[in-house]
Formats: sequence, C-alpha cells, structure tokens
Amino acid sequence: MTATTPAPQNELPGRIMAREMAEQPAVLRRILDEGAPRIRQVAQEVAARRPRFVLLTARGTSDNAALYAKYLLEIRLGLPCGLTSMSTTTAYGARPDLTDVLVVTVSQSGGSPDLVASTRAAREAGAITVAVTNNPDSPLAAVSEYHIDIMAGPEKALPATKTYTASLLALYLFVEGLRGGDGAAAKALPDLAEQLLARQDEVRALASRYRFAERMVITSRGYGYPTAKEAALKLMETSYIPALAYSGADLLHGPLAMVDNVSPVIAVVTAGKGGSALQPVLDRLRGRGADLVVIGPAGQVDQASAGFVLPVEGVPEELQPILEILPLQLLAYEVTIARGQDPDAPRALAKVTETR
Repeated sequence: MTATTPAPQNELPGRIMAREMAEQPAVLRRILDEGAPRIRQVAQEVAARRPRFVLLTARGTSDNAALYAKYLLEIRLGLPCGLTSMSTTTAYGARPDLTDVLVVTVSQSGGSPDLVASTRAAREAGAITVAVTNNPDSPLAAVSEYHIDIMAGPEKALPATKTYTASLLALYLFVEGLRGGDGAAAKALPDLAEQLLARQDEVRALASRYRFAERMVITSRGYGYPTAKEAALKLMETSYIPALAYSGADLLHGPLAMVDNVSPVIAVVTAGKGGSALQPVLDRLRGRGADLVVIGPAGQVDQASAGFVLPVEGVPEELQPILEILPLQLLAYEVTIARGQDPDAPRALAKVTETR
C-alpha cells in the first residue's frame, strides 16, 4: 500500500475558521485598549440627544448581536427597543417618523444594500443613526451619522466568529457609555476567552455526541437567548444539522412536544436571572428524558447528561454571552470536521450577503 501523504497545514479543512476563533482574545483586548475611548465618545454624544426609543437593524449573525443589544438597552437603560423589519422600508416604501429615535445598524461588512438603504431612510426620517461594523470605509458607515469600528481585522472564514464576539463587546461598551459607565467589568474577558479556547479537547469529546444527529434544539433565556440563536446558526451553516433555537419560555409553548429521549438538546444556562428563569424548562426536559447538554456554571452542568463548565464566577450576567458562545463555536467546528465536511466552505453561502 502507498502511504497517504498528509495534506499541507494550509490546506486542512477549517483552518481559516480555527485561526479566526483563536484570534478572539486578541480582538477583545484591542477593543478594550484602543476602541473603547471612541465608543465612549459616540455614546456620550448620542446620550446627550436623549433618544426616546431604539430600533436595531441587522441580518444573520449580526442580528443575534443586535438581539443581545436589545436586552442590554431594555434592562440596563430602560429604553424600549425593537428589531426592525427592513422590508417595510426597502420593499413597501414606508417612511415612519423617526425623530429622536436611535437606530443602530449592526453589520460585519457594512455592505448589504438593504441595511444601507434602510439606514439612509432612517436618517432622512430624523433618526440618530449609528453603524456598528468591521469596515469603517463601508457604504453603511458612510450613510450613518456615527460609526463604531469593532476592530476585528479581516474575517475570511464564511462562518462569522471573531466579528460576533467583537460586536457584542462593542455594543456592551456603547450601552455602558450611554448610561455613563466605563465598561471596566469587561477587563477580564480576554484572559477568560483564552482559557476557554484552550479547552478544545473537551469540546471535541462533546462533539462526538452529535456526529450523526439529524436535528438539534438549543434553548436559553434572557441574555443567553442570543447565544442560543447564534449557536444554532453556526451549527446549521457549517454542519448542515437543522438546529432549532428557542427561548425556554417559547419551548414550553408547543415545541417541547417534539423532544423525546433521543432528542439532543443544548441549554445555555447563564449565571443570573436568565438561568434562574430557565430552571423549570430544564426540569421539563429532564422529565422527558432528553439528551440534555448544559453550557454554563458547574452546578448546572452536574445535573445534565453532559456539558461544558464556564468560568463565569464574578462575571456580570450581561457579559457572559461573550464567553458562552466560544465553546459553541468550537462545537460547530468540531461537529463539522467529525462529519467529514469543511467549515471554511459551507455550501451556497457568500461572505457578504446582498439582500434588498
């Protein structure tokens, strides 16, 4: 037999996604060290204009980051928020009065035509517009009154990883700036992120449970819900496993019926009020014999079929999503590799999706 020559390192499946996941601690440090002053300045200028409510605009992974910002703004600031339906503007031509409304548009590339068009229309309608992107020279940044650079560096992998966590941190610092805070609670995140990413072997062992999965359910509540949605998106776009994300409350309103003793369920349990609100859901899932895996504090993992312990002691609940998503990104990567697919090349996807 002729021995198989190993593929060169630069040709290994998933090498780009792996590299960009590994960059996340450095990206978080860069935002805290270099980007925070500019974010605080934008927040102070916006706060001085006293917006009456907030609209958040995004697609895909950025939509999950925007949902995180919705929780922050409503809980930390008491500002009512909504996620926009861009087609009301781009397809139907609606022109609501947005005087004194803060419109925050989140986009990795800042290039999708519907995001640009809806933001331009919002500004023309009187809104205070803030773009949160990884590209300060993008069309979205150009049409917005303010821009926040998430400073993640070029992202070449199709599954967004470092731009997601960078967006979360930038949005957290922006909201803290709106309320006059300094964001000092985030200082520990880069070191904690390094610790989590170093535990890839644990995630690889966990991934073996899902190699032949036909369907997955991911659930959480509160600040963890955007994490559940982002994890489901990562699993679907890399491994092609249908992954359904539900708020724990919504899961009880019908979808729980599809869960049985062979159903894989991942629960993201945030240490705090969101995790407490999820407890009745976890009890119901255990009662149905679900294959329950918990991503969360040690006490929660001990009560599940399996899990991954997060080092969140002393980390405020609102910052935990930046850590929660890291083992789930690794999980999507490892499941995809185990299924013989390349997470760098998901079928039918492009880096910039141009919706209108």
